Amino acid sequence: MLEFKLVAKPIDLKIIEAANIEGQTVVAGKFFGGAVFSDGRIGVKEFVNSSDLLKGSGPFFGYSTYTFEEGSITARYTGSAKDGKSTGEYTILSGTGAYANAAGTGTIESAPNPFKGINLLDIKLVVKTPDS
Repeated sequence: MLEFKLVAKPIDLKIIEAANIEGQTVVAGKFFGGAVFSDGRIGVKEFVNSSDLLKGSGPFFGYSTYTFEEGSITARYTGSAKDGKSTGEYTILSGTGAYANAAGTGTIESAPNPFKGINLLDIKLVVKTPDS
């Protein structure tokens, strides 16, 4: 299992407000982040995300590619945001290097964060490869 903190920031974000529905937005964009493991190892994440939010709450989904020293993992995720907290689940689609032909699942959970415009998340990925 891979378990780490992810700090992510939007790099190209579009927010579209729905007509005649106060607080309803559709948000889509590209994000970039850094993964930090408790043992000091790091990785990077590039991802696209789409959200359907009413006053900040609602469903989201996206596609992530995590790149670590030993290879990369690409996954689709779905989840929801409510009252400033996000939770979700991953389905691993593919991998490279040590994660070649990876499959598996994972979880996303937002962590307390004092900074606006930056997301802090707890990530767990259960990775299965043909060799494991």
